[in-house]
Amino acid sequence: MTVPTTVRDLALLVTRVAVGAVFLAHGWQKLFTNGIDGTAAFFDQAGVPAATASAWFAAVVELAGGAALILGLAVPVAGVLLLVDMIGAFVFVHAGNGLFVDAGGYEFVLVLGAASLALAAVGAGRFSVDHLLTGRRRTAQHVSA
Repeated sequence: MTVPTTVRDLALLVTRVAVGAVFLAHGWQKLFTNGIDGTAAFFDQAGVPAATASAWFAAVVELAGGAALILGLAVPVAGVLLLVDMIGAFVFVHAGNGLFVDAGGYEFVLVLGAASLALAAVGAGRFSVDHLLTGRRRTAQHVSA
C-alpha cells in the first residue's frame, strides 16, 4: 500500500517539529541555561574529549539544527549533524549505562539519532522551506529550458 503524498508530508512535518523542538530546547539549555562553562564542566566530568569545544558543538548543533528541522531548512545537513551529536552522546555519556534513560541510559539519544538519520535520508517533505527553495529552482529551470 502506498501512503498518499499529503499524509507522508504531514507525517514528516510533525516528526520534524517534534524532534526539532526537543533539540532546540536542549541546545538552548546547553547555551543559555547551563551555559557553555557548565555544559563543558559536565562533559569534562563525563570524559568527553575537548570538553569546551564539544560543548560548543553540541549547543550550536542542537539549537540551530533543531530550528532547521522545525523550519524544514537544510534538513539533510541538519539531520547528519544531529546524528553525529547523538553518536557522541551515546559513545561518551550513555553507552555504559544500559538502555533505560532513568539510569542514564541511551534510549533517548538512540531515538533522537535514529529520527535525525531518517530525516537526513528522506528530507523535509513538501511543507518546508527546503521544498519552497527547490520548488522555485525547478520552476526557474523549466522556464529557462
